[in-house]
Amino acid sequence: MKVAVACGGTGGHVFPGLATARELLSRGHEVALWLTGRDTEQPVLKEWDGPVTQIPARGFPAGISLESLITAGRLAQAVWQCRRKMRVDLPNVLLAMGSYASVGPCGAARGLGVPVVLHEANVIPGRAVHLFAGGAAAVAVGFEETRYHLPKANLTVVGIPLRDELTAAARLLPVRESAVSTPFRILVVGGSMGAHRLNEVAPQALARLKTEGLAFAATHLAGRDDETAVRAAYAAAGVAAEVIAFTKYMAPLYHGADLAICRAGASTCAELAYFGLPALFVPYPHAAKDHQTANARALEKRGTADMVAESDLTPEWLAAYLAQNMRHPERLARLREAARREGVKDGTQALATLVEQCARRP
Repeated sequence: MKVAVACGGTGGHVFPGLATARELLSRGHEVALWLTGRDTEQPVLKEWDGPVTQIPARGFPAGISLESLITAGRLAQAVWQCRRKMRVDLPNVLLAMGSYASVGPCGAARGLGVPVVLHEANVIPGRAVHLFAGGAAAVAVGFEETRYHLPKANLTVVGIPLRDELTAAARLLPVRESAVSTPFRILVVGGSMGAHRLNEVAPQALARLKTEGLAFAATHLAGRDDETAVRAAYAAAGVAAEVIAFTKYMAPLYHGADLAICRAGASTCAELAYFGLPALFVPYPHAAKDHQTANARALEKRGTADMVAESDLTPEWLAAYLAQNMRHPERLARLREAARREGVKDGTQALATLVEQCARRP
């Protein structure tokens, strides 16, 4: 069958879409990616040698303004452009991973009678998924809680597709000998958008831990903008932390850590659960519809992670939280077991199967 995959926009849409596209390709289907041409999509173009259609699109700003009206006009133009291109080589099904990048392909597919499968990674659906959910052949989601936000949709919980290189690397790693390491290993993921507060607080908190005589090892992904300042903060405190700006090789870091301190984007939630890594989520407070808080609360409810609001995250609080878990490792062992049992699953194969089931037969 011919499958179109609309996965443009941010990495949270691009990489799950690419993983599913590769799975569908391995099953013998013809797969084409539909992107927007943004810089965030360039890594995909380097890893994908199949057909790509690029239709420029922009996110829809909040509220009603001249800018929102202009964006609406551009999205309508994107629908027209997608329709013109799609009808030349009509796919049997469209998989859309959400975000504004899905509006053009979804609008075109609906007008041409092509079945649409939507994927929503977060608990709270984005506007594009809300817009097209009613007419979609299926809405695949990562969290069961999304059902309350889309009560009338044909919804299936599949999980969140994970990056191929992550799952492949995980299969090569040795089995952990114990639930908690000696020394205790802390992973701080402060390289994502809006994670500056984590980069400020974590070095101060770990400096406090050192003064208490607690043994630990830390790896801190700080992002390129904060790398120098974070490294200097650890050095000034005499804490021997490994500071990295960015790495594609997250599997060894997830596998070796005892606890992660991070934001609560959907892909991060799924990756941590895949490795059974307990987490302290600090949701990004300015995320659309506060969706990161909803993600974090869903996993906290499952007993796989803890959550703290950014407004409550202080060096004193974080140091006390870490010290408590280091002194009572059995609690983290329970979190790790719950993450493996109850966390968000890798949804690549399940999503690919759902796409096959919804496709219009040639």
